[in-house]
Amino acid sequence: MTATATAPVARRGLDKKAVGRRAFNKKAVIPWLFLAPGLLLALVFKFWPMAKGIWLSFFDVRPFLGDQWIGLDNYERVLSDHRFQDAIGHTLILGIGQSFGAILLGFALALLLEGQARSLKILRTAVFLPAVTATAVVGELWRLMYYPTSDGLLNSGLHLLGLGPVQFLDNPDLALYSTMAMGIWIWAPYNMVILLAGLAGVDRSLYEAAAMDGVSLWQRLRWVTLPAIRPALMIVLTLATIRGLRVFTEVYVLTGGGPAGSTDVWMTRAYTLGFTRNDIGGASAASVVLLCVTLLLTVMVNYLRKRGEAR
Repeated sequence: MTATATAPVARRGLDKKAVGRRAFNKKAVIPWLFLAPGLLLALVFKFWPMAKGIWLSFFDVRPFLGDQWIGLDNYERVLSDHRFQDAIGHTLILGIGQSFGAILLGFALALLLEGQARSLKILRTAVFLPAVTATAVVGELWRLMYYPTSDGLLNSGLHLLGLGPVQFLDNPDLALYSTMAMGIWIWAPYNMVILLAGLAGVDRSLYEAAAMDGVSLWQRLRWVTLPAIRPALMIVLTLATIRGLRVFTEVYVLTGGGPAGSTDVWMTRAYTLGFTRNDIGGASAASVVLLCVTLLLTVMVNYLRKRGEAR
């Protein structure tokens, strides 16, 4: 009698476990089904070309003649090329200046446009437009603004002051900084949105307590605001680091690397090597080096972020 009663109970227990296992498997599979189209597109258009580029960087690519293995010769040639070395310097100057300029301007905009008023929402939307406008379109607009005669927008203003006209894009000493100004204008609104999200989480009672203690505005920013938005600042810094190293469209549209190579950056140099000189192996090697440097800097920034949070 006991054995007869125990068997259905055990069977029901096994059935519940089987149903639970099927439900668990279903819950585990469904998210992957939704992710599958995006993962497939990333595999075909991102990861496979990336792997192919790494593979080609070890070859002398000769279409219709067969690729020839040359090992690290492409890397040696790229790293020893003085034009690539100049491009590294331009990339660092442009990336550092553009990144910190966009962060500072984005922080200032976030402080000015923080709040729930409807007018501020409209202003934030208007200010954010450069970040969602195609960079090629923005570049053409800035080309018109930088027009080298007195008919250009900026030179017209300088003419009223008795100055100019200034050759913003044709002067090797000014072209890189003119490109930097456009990059700051594009990415500052993007940084502003992230920093606004960080400011929304700041405890307002801290501001009230600081005001009662007679703390100055600068001290409130230094000791209350900045520590509270540190996570948002680290996100902005990480993204700015990656963008600064991979800058391409702004330079390509605005100056094309000129004049006389004064704005040639790493990406434009690799593009020229691959699509103008048909040196696919060298361009692949240059891209792989840039990928490694980007990964290294990203890891370093994340390490510093975690170390700061631990403190």
